[in-house]
Amino acid sequence: MQNYGAKQMADSWRTVRKNTIQIAEEIPAEQYGFQAAPDTMTVAQILAHIATSPYWAEQVHFVERKSALAIPDFGAYFGKSGAMAAALTTKDAIVDSLIAGGESFALQLEAMTAEQLDEMVQLPNASKSRFEMLLGVKEHEMHHRAQLMLVERLLGIVPHITRARQQR
Repeated sequence: MQNYGAKQMADSWRTVRKNTIQIAEEIPAEQYGFQAAPDTMTVAQILAHIATSPYWAEQVHFVERKSALAIPDFGAYFGKSGAMAAALTTKDAIVDSLIAGGESFALQLEAMTAEQLDEMVQLPNASKSRFEMLLGVKEHEMHHRAQLMLVERLLGIVPHITRARQQR
């Protein structure tokens, strides 16, 4: 039986991030201020959020190797991530951050052992494995990337994944 481990997770993460970067590159800089509806993030804000959202997971799983998280921990991590996202104010800065941060995260994922991925982390109302929590980072990015693909449609851009399917 083949296991889905660190190498497969890193490869999958790279694929997801590659697709996000392509969307970021295809949306013109002058459309980065586009907001699909009131009280939603602009294109730039969504992409900056995606670029910086792995920060908390890096801190928890790779830097601090926490075995338990409390509610104040989340506030601190998300506050720092939000400040990092707010500092990304241009298309070039956002794309550069997506590229650099994506590969950095992939390399850290790849270095995880099976034992580390199996470790449990106590959350305020549950307990999850590092594997599940790290997989959630990719799922989060895919959620926001789906939003961006809809935004592309609103801007008159056919998403690259659709174009590739049509060519086949």
